Amino acid sequence: MSAAEVRESKDTKDAKDAKGLQITIMGRNFRVACKESEQAGLLEAVDYLNRRMEEIRDQGKIVGLERIAIMAALNITHEFLGAKVGGDFDMAGFKRRMAGMEAVIDKAMAEQTQLF
Repeated sequence: MSAAEVRESKDTKDAKDAKGLQITIMGRNFRVACKESEQAGLLEAVDYLNRRMEEIRDQGKIVGLERIAIMAALNITHEFLGAKVGGDFDMAGFKRRMAGMEAVIDKAMAEQTQLF
């Protein structure tokens, strides 16, 4: 069984663009709303979180799902904050700006009926 099990919800009345996803982390099931375009990223995050939590559990030093989740959150946050490269360069901010530029380019390309 995969760490992240996906089942699309048939009931999408509550959110126009979002679909319900069933995810499993450390054997516990959760239902989350997620836009279809963001599902792959969410599933990648679920798998990453699940691996990190299992690593902490397997070390045997921390007991209890809540404590394991808090330690995983602290470790992941530390990694994220450490991703800042030199001085004021923020990698996460850079990625957000690149994604924004990509969206603008995609929109402009979609408006073109003929390129040549």
